Amino acid sequence: MTGATKDPWPEDRPLRSLRGRGAGRAVRALVDFRPPYGVRYLGSRAGVSPATLSRVIELLERDALSTRDGRGGVADLDWSATIRRWGRDYELKRSNTVTGYLDPRGLSAVADKLRGSDWRYAVTASLAAQGLAPIAPTRSAVLYVEDSMETADKLSLRPADVGANVFLVEPYDAVVFERTMVRDGLVTASPSQVAADLLTGPGREPSEGGEHLYWMKRNEDAWRT
Repeated sequence: MTGATKDPWPEDRPLRSLRGRGAGRAVRALVDFRPPYGVRYLGSRAGVSPATLSRVIELLERDALSTRDGRGGVADLDWSATIRRWGRDYELKRSNTVTGYLDPRGLSAVADKLRGSDWRYAVTASLAAQGLAPIAPTRSAVLYVEDSMETADKLSLRPADVGANVFLVEPYDAVVFERTMVRDGLVTASPSQVAADLLTGPGREPSEGGEHLYWMKRNEDAWRT
């Protein structure tokens, strides 16, 4: 089990890391919304403080990933490279609280129980990418949930240190439940969140993340507003 991280940099120092909930929420806002936009406007729309947004924008500007307009707003952003830059400091299993479970009936049974459920969740990683840019059969389900133990009970999952095929994730921030999509009856995390989770995952997941980014570039109007 891993714990969510806190913002590591005091307000009076230049931001050097995108680790922590504030930075993560800011990156999600900058990527999910299409520039140009002002800092206060974007902060109000996405629930991010202007101070946090400004510090993240300054970091991205130093890394040549964003361009400012004459009034200090964001004129342009390399969103794909921004997600990859975020992945240097964010990692699904390190930045969230993750617990493994087993459904002996397999992932299709998990998906069937999720469809039509009335509680908040968001599928991420390979299972989410399957509906957009499938590469190979999915071996596990990764779900953002508000309470892992309660969700495990609802889905009739067994705790599993070895052989888990379902991972329940209590997130670094509730932004993972925002700007979701519905695919094949499943609520999936925003493509930007799915990309970050895949790119920082184990095994073949980074390759899936690259293919997912390619889908995002070809279908920007489908996920970016």
